Amino acid sequence: MTAVEAAGNITTTSVYEMGVRARAAGRVLRSLPTAQKVAVLHAIAAELRARQAGILAANAQDIAAAQAAELPAHMVDRLRLSASSLEGIAADVEAVAALPDPVGETTPEEVQPSGIRVSRRRVPLGVLGVIYESRPNVTVDVAALALMSGNAVILRGGKETVSSNAALEEAIRAALHAQHLPADAVQVIHDPARERMRELLRLDTLVDAIIPRGGAGLHRYCVENATVPVIVGGIGVVHVYLDASFTADPADVEQAVQIIRNAKVQKPSACNALDTLLVARAALPALPAIAQDLVSHGVDLRADAEAWAVLSGAGVQTQPATDADYGTEFLALTASIRVVDGLEEALDFIAQHGNHTDVILTHDPAQAERFVQDVDSAAVIVNASPRFNDGGQLGLGAEVAISTQKLHARGPMGLRELTTTKWVVRGEGQSRT
Repeated sequence: MTAVEAAGNITTTSVYEMGVRARAAGRVLRSLPTAQKVAVLHAIAAELRARQAGILAANAQDIAAAQAAELPAHMVDRLRLSASSLEGIAADVEAVAALPDPVGETTPEEVQPSGIRVSRRRVPLGVLGVIYESRPNVTVDVAALALMSGNAVILRGGKETVSSNAALEEAIRAALHAQHLPADAVQVIHDPARERMRELLRLDTLVDAIIPRGGAGLHRYCVENATVPVIVGGIGVVHVYLDASFTADPADVEQAVQIIRNAKVQKPSACNALDTLLVARAALPALPAIAQDLVSHGVDLRADAEAWAVLSGAGVQTQPATDADYGTEFLALTASIRVVDGLEEALDFIAQHGNHTDVILTHDPAQAERFVQDVDSAAVIVNASPRFNDGGQLGLGAEVAISTQKLHARGPMGLRELTTTKWVVRGEGQSRT
């Protein structure tokens, strides 16, 4: 069956029926031993490699359609697969297979006064609904994480990736079938109509959690239209606060330049890329070197009046900032700069605008600890780039999303965050009095 034929077959299945099938598949997955989950992930990697030509041909159809629709170049780049990137995706699946399996972990039993023995066991969430835009690699990444954590998943990608996702789904389902597991453990909604997404959001009798990956508009739509619990994440403003103690000598300044460059330039479209640089007034002498380095890498800087005056005097090209330049997630080679009196003002500013990833650059241990304690964000980082707020970088191996909410999961969501716990009570005939 071709990827296009597979897409056609799935489209004729209602979202409700997909939920019914996913729930049945989830019951099988939740009890699978680790070795069997590892085997199916290796089978998926093998299918991706074996089907490289067909997957790349399907991706070429999406690329051609995106270019014909005059999508922005950065969106087309997100869609594009190559032999090397597909090999990377297959290797990532194998990396997930090597991670510790959290399912079945059990706490030590505690004996209660009644004599009952109580413990908690880690179990899969059940059925996940993941809604995302562009990036066909997400289809495989999420499927691998869901399967390794014992969850079934219904995926809804963007209309720009229909052919790619159909080909990738075909490979995944073939691997499941070859391992004698239900292929409906991974299903893709290929109908791009928003109504299908709304149906998934309201499938609360069959889907246990919705995880959106995309812009603020997508997250807001999911929250406002879902009856299924939504795990919101991936959006938020990223700040770096430069303390004066980090600019005491030229070596400090050079390190600040490198960290801030990495924060903004390495991957400007990432949710953990720098948006606003907060500079302590006493650290202003170091700002021209930092700003000039960013400008030389193509960054459009918007500075408040005090920073603008310093940078203009140093011959660094910037634009005057407006109120809209603060509290904005740019996702591009754009950043804002604001001068603050010191740590207290920086903390107040971050409390108003932050919740994703916030960084302090300081050599003062007391300042660092105050920042860690006071900033209420998904990740707080001392003397390193915000780009480290990533599942792979934090030791999770991989992530399905970065949650910025506080309930169930916060920060990068790896295998453990795709599970929950249940109480296990063992008795010897006790009745409650």
